[in-house]
Amino acid sequence: MNKFMSIFRRESAVIPVVSIIIGLLLGALIMLIGGYDPLLAYESLVIKIFGSSYDFGEALRSIVPLVMCGLAVGIAFRAGLFNIGVDGQIIMGSLGALIVGTKLSLPPLLHAIVAVIFGAILGGLWGALVGYIKAKRGINEVITSIMFNFIALYFSHYMIRTFMPQAGTQRSAMIEESASIQIGWLTQLMGGARIHWGFLLTILAVIFYHIYLNRTKWGYELRAVGLNPDAAEYAGMKVSNVMVRTMFISGVFGGLVGTFEVLGVFKYIAINSVTSGLGFDGIAVALLGGNTALGVLLSGMLIGALTYGSQGMSFGAEVPGEIIRMVIGFIIFFVAAPGIVKLFFRPLTNKMKKKV
Repeated sequence: MNKFMSIFRRESAVIPVVSIIIGLLLGALIMLIGGYDPLLAYESLVIKIFGSSYDFGEALRSIVPLVMCGLAVGIAFRAGLFNIGVDGQIIMGSLGALIVGTKLSLPPLLHAIVAVIFGAILGGLWGALVGYIKAKRGINEVITSIMFNFIALYFSHYMIRTFMPQAGTQRSAMIEESASIQIGWLTQLMGGARIHWGFLLTILAVIFYHIYLNRTKWGYELRAVGLNPDAAEYAGMKVSNVMVRTMFISGVFGGLVGTFEVLGVFKYIAINSVTSGLGFDGIAVALLGGNTALGVLLSGMLIGALTYGSQGMSFGAEVPGEIIRMVIGFIIFFVAAPGIVKLFFRPLTNKMKKKV
């Protein structure tokens, strides 16, 4: 009994789980109102993810950028910063990977490593610039980072059209095969699913995130600044340095998303009028995961699986894919409003307390 009560006291763990259940139930209710079969829809969602090796591989691939974006947003949140410019950092990372992938001729393994590193650094510098403007000029990072999204977008268009065009198309030239990070044997094993080394690097990034925040001096300073920058400065911490450093790391995470997409998935950059939107999905992942390493990993897996599986709902149960976005929205809403969630299990905890 005491163990049961202790679980309910860990609200940080219980609230997301309850929010997920409520979100799925509300999604089922909306399907019923719309005349759809929710059981068939959720069954089709699961089948889409686990029904074949190809679908399972593609589901894993779609999870990778969401987890990385969640880390990018989460580490900024922990420092009291709102990095809404992850999309721009993704673009700069993809541009860096494209430059190395198309303009350099290196041995296969070395070529891929250099492309990943250059893309990550370019994304990190793009994020650090936002942190520098915030730290030195006091300009809100939300404004600068979202403006930098569009600067990055159109700068990449200029660079592609000027130096790396693919004649007759609205995309860049293809990268050299030596720069690819796809895992050939695993791709064949999974029926052509675009599995790449970014999956392993994402796991390493999650481990780094946890160790950096909780086991290093810089991580302690980051958390202190996030809780109270004035107190941190009074204690002798250089708040401006923490902001720039944190935004650089956040930008590196975002830049890696871009490098993975170019080197491991598409092998080129398409010239689009809008950004990918992955950075904004990262806000949902970070919020649902509570900005913790394990939480971001699990929430990225959940949202990625739901998003990919929604295709199965459309074909298997004729349910519009937008409904799964509503389910995700419900989940995020209840995580952001824990007081509402507590109402659902308060009667149960009160009953248990009386028995104790």
